[in-house]
Amino acid sequence: MTDIFHEVEDDLRREKAKRLWARFGPYVLLVAVLIVVGVGGWRGWEYWREQQAAAEGDRFVAALKLASENKHDEAITALNEIATTGGGGYPVLASFRAASELAATKKTDEAVKAFDAIAAKPGTPALLQQMARLRAALLVVDTADLAQMKSRIGDLAETGNPWRHSARELLGLTAWRTGDLEAARGYFQSIADDPETPQSMQSRTQLMLDLIRSKIGAPAAPAKS
Repeated sequence: MTDIFHEVEDDLRREKAKRLWARFGPYVLLVAVLIVVGVGGWRGWEYWREQQAAAEGDRFVAALKLASENKHDEAITALNEIATTGGGGYPVLASFRAASELAATKKTDEAVKAFDAIAAKPGTPALLQQMARLRAALLVVDTADLAQMKSRIGDLAETGNPWRHSARELLGLTAWRTGDLEAARGYFQSIADDPETPQSMQSRTQLMLDLIRSKIGAPAAPAKS
């Protein structure tokens, strides 16, 4: 009798399983197929992305090779093409290098415009925007007046800005060149007083402070209260 009950239970379980499979089996298969397709698609997309990155890298390296061979015009054309059509981080890298190539070939006005364009382009990371502004300012440090330099990089010289040392140095050099020696002393003194100023810049700064002292004497002592 017990065996009969077991057989009946087995039959009932098999029948229930058949009904469940008949009802839900297609959905189970569909989910399984979707999982396989999804995983395959993800792997395919990753492979495609890796191939694209490799291709972009090859284009960038080829452009740099042209520059190293002194084929500057061809390099600039190739770099500008990457800047326009490239993916990932290569467009901004290519833009910087193209602007640098313009500067290296003494096309200063074009280089300044190129760096200004990088700084103004939406989506460029803030640090890179500021770096582009500094590069443009460096190119005009021998020709711009202090007001122009302040409008370009005055905010970068503020305490806490990661580019403050370079910005202060450029502003100080401009003030020195244009004869505003007190302003120059203020910029260079702020560099000297900053504990995070690189040692190489500290040496240059001290030289400039000594030159300024030789021209206009030591700074006035603070008034006693």
